[in-house]
Amino acid sequence: MNDVVIIGSGPAGLSAAIYAKRAGFSALVIEKAPMSGGQIVNTYEVDNYPGLMGIGGYELAVKLREHAEAMRAEFAEGEVSQIRLNGELREAVTKDKVYPAKAVVIAAGAEHSKLGAEGEDRYLGKGVSYCAVCDGAFFRGKTVAVIGGGDAAAEDALFLAKGCKKVYLIHRRDRLRAAGILQERIRSVPNIETVWDTVLEKIDGGEIVERIHTANQKTGEKGALSVDGVFIAVGIKPQSAGFADLVQTDENGYIEAGEDCRTSIEGIYAAGDIRTKPLRQVVTAAADGANAIAAIQEYFLKKQKDFKS
Repeated sequence: MNDVVIIGSGPAGLSAAIYAKRAGFSALVIEKAPMSGGQIVNTYEVDNYPGLMGIGGYELAVKLREHAEAMRAEFAEGEVSQIRLNGELREAVTKDKVYPAKAVVIAAGAEHSKLGAEGEDRYLGKGVSYCAVCDGAFFRGKTVAVIGGGDAAAEDALFLAKGCKKVYLIHRRDRLRAAGILQERIRSVPNIETVWDTVLEKIDGGEIVERIHTANQKTGEKGALSVDGVFIAVGIKPQSAGFADLVQTDENGYIEAGEDCRTSIEGIYAAGDIRTKPLRQVVTAAADGANAIAAIQEYFLKKQKDFKS
């Protein structure tokens, strides 16, 4: 039995493993992906992690894993389908095994919804991005397209317009779903052009993105736009389905937890993109991992006092 079982090996999970070992706890990381790192593995360049400007996502993932291994955190492969309560223990359940622990950190992350357009996977990290805040700086002075019509797409378009030469905001309907104030701001920005009733069919280019192919939903007319980047903003899904029956989640499926990462169930913590928070980036995920272990230390001390009394 481990003191802490950590579900997920992205920046939040690996940070939690490092801090757990620093605290003197036994820690096991359960990862379903063949490689640690979470979403950053597919990020061409990370430009906003303090002190490591411009590091490749793959390289950062390797460094995080090596740090956790150097601290002697243990790793196991598997996909956790649920967490069970067994008295004072919390049990992470996979298809083949049950991992008991005194506390569990859920750091399973979130995944950006994909369009399914041709070329989307091929150009991921080579012009295709799901995070304007993360990758927008690489497209200063260039032309980009934002796909979507909600608040996230509108905010991405406004953010990118500050540094990009041209921003196409492409939406499949004839009106945006974004908040009215965001729509007003978009109309006032001269380098944002909204393309209505249009879907993205294909992303094309050589080694990097060079153009997109579109189709008008109403007329069927095909078109093409020369762009340097494509930002897809059609939603994000927290990987919380297996835990939603146990811990409290919000209307979008994010696990409700504050900066201390405590969930509605004692001894269970949520860290990284899976929890309710305003900003989901590598630096905030790493901070969550540290905060979760700090909260677990307090939890263990309280349990010791309760036992002695």
